Amino acid sequence: MSERDIVVRQPAGKASALVLLFHGVGATPEGLVPLGELIADALPGVAVVSVRSPAPSDLGGGYQWFSVRGVDEANRPARVDAAMPAFAQTVRDWQARTGVAPDATTLLGFSQGAIMALEATQRAPGLVSRVVALAGRFAEPPQTAPGAAVHWLHGEQDGVIPAAWAGQGVAQLRALGAAVTLDLVPGLGHGVDARMARQVLERLAPPPNPEPS
Repeated sequence: MSERDIVVRQPAGKASALVLLFHGVGATPEGLVPLGELIADALPGVAVVSVRSPAPSDLGGGYQWFSVRGVDEANRPARVDAAMPAFAQTVRDWQARTGVAPDATTLLGFSQGAIMALEATQRAPGLVSRVVALAGRFAEPPQTAPGAAVHWLHGEQDGVIPAAWAGQGVAQLRALGAAVTLDLVPGLGHGVDARMARQVLERLAPPPNPEPS
């Protein structure tokens, strides 16, 4: 937990749930604040925090969980492994600060933030109950069904992390018996637009109360 994390919304009383937002490499937590505000407005009583990655990006600006300089399919998993203890501790610190348990915690990540959130389902089981991955991918194929529900959203024209990675990851999770959804946004590249934001809110919305019989 960093003093430079941005608390988008902290309810006056005890928070009913916690949503942590994780930005991409070379970015800052400010970039996800508008999405965080939409989530906070849609879910009263929920604590919403945009988290800053711990290390300055070696790409010249912003921050990172792991370096992407020279990254490839062979070395990415080890870099994620090295970053995961600090990532998981950040989640636990915010759970302790807000008094919210893992079963009411959602991780929402974009790009590298989504990679870390997805990999937390494999490397830190029991940490959270839900992951929302925007323009992300697994560092390596998942081996076990996550205990968390996974909602994957991806631009169909993403040239940084192609949408094929989303399709592959979702297929792998379904083969493991996991609860997972996939929303592809037509024409969207590597980013978040109003359409994706609406889909995020739909995925985060609580289920309607059943009609009394």
